Amino acid sequence: MSRVFRAAALGMAVVAGSVLALPGTASADAIRDRQWHLVALEIARAQQVSSGEGVLVAVTDTGVDDRHGELAGAVVDGREFGEGASGNGKADTDGHGTAMAGLIAGRGLPGGGGVLGIAPKATILPVQTIHSEFGGSPENLAAGIEWAVSQGARVICIAAVTSEYPEVKNAVEAAVRADVVVVAGVGNAPEDKRVGFPAKVPGVVAVAGTGKDGTHAAVSATGPEVVLAAPAVDIVSTGAFGRYVTGDGTSNATAIVAGVVALVRARYPNLPAAEVVRRLTATATDRGRPGRDDEYGYGVVNPVAALTATLPEPTGAASGGAGRRPGRDGAVGPGWLVLGGGVVAGMVVWLLRRRTR
Repeated sequence: MSRVFRAAALGMAVVAGSVLALPGTASADAIRDRQWHLVALEIARAQQVSSGEGVLVAVTDTGVDDRHGELAGAVVDGREFGEGASGNGKADTDGHGTAMAGLIAGRGLPGGGGVLGIAPKATILPVQTIHSEFGGSPENLAAGIEWAVSQGARVICIAAVTSEYPEVKNAVEAAVRADVVVVAGVGNAPEDKRVGFPAKVPGVVAVAGTGKDGTHAAVSATGPEVVLAAPAVDIVSTGAFGRYVTGDGTSNATAIVAGVVALVRARYPNLPAAEVVRRLTATATDRGRPGRDDEYGYGVVNPVAALTATLPEPTGAASGGAGRRPGRDGAVGPGWLVLGGGVVAGMVVWLLRRRTR
């Protein structure tokens, strides 16, 4: 197994951090208050239009710990991939996959606290392709993507970068052809200077990161393959063993965009995947220099506009598809993902950081 893939796969290896005791309901309120991205993206307004109901989102990652209160009822049985693997994807000793699931479909806690996902009525399909003990392999990832498609996933969230493997590329391209929106992070600087693989695969929504001020996050890689940007810094989510995590990285941004895709697919259930991507790129909030650029792609994802805007009919082959770059003309583009960590005082925090070596 390539060391590059292993490092990226383990991604959220603990590099520093603390686990802090936190009493009951006060912590739930504090956690929701820390979810600044919900306010920045006007998620409350978006959820008045769509909540992601009926959309199956595959999370190819370290598994998902569905014992977390905010994920109760949100996670179906999945599958574990690897030599001798027989699990259902609901074991996660690392916490990264659980964090992604919370950002996508966290349902909050009674009384309004806790982690709320972008699409709280979407369903998570855990596809465990990465193991904290021995990492992952491109074969596991490719098999996991293929299996997710066979199970009816309409969105696939990939939160890792790896070297370029033909089996992964083939699986991603097949998913795109099967009308699945594949969302992936571009990678984290300084480890990843340019957009990583499989972010480069045409047809994938490559997601870069922004900070609290809406500008490009220093942690995010850049490049001509970037399609969209989303919040990536100081993002709070669910973690393994009932913990909460906070961190910086394009993994966060990728999961957020995957959640927005679920909102759009629920709102427009008959819209082809390429048109879902066109809706996202055409309604994104332009940042940086006018038009598409290497830091933001077509802009910061705008959930409300993506759900409500009236778009002109696509022209020519504008519905996109594999091999096209995504854009306001309706073409589709590339993507992948990564997460990091930081401590939030007074909260249960697991510090994680994705690295590629």
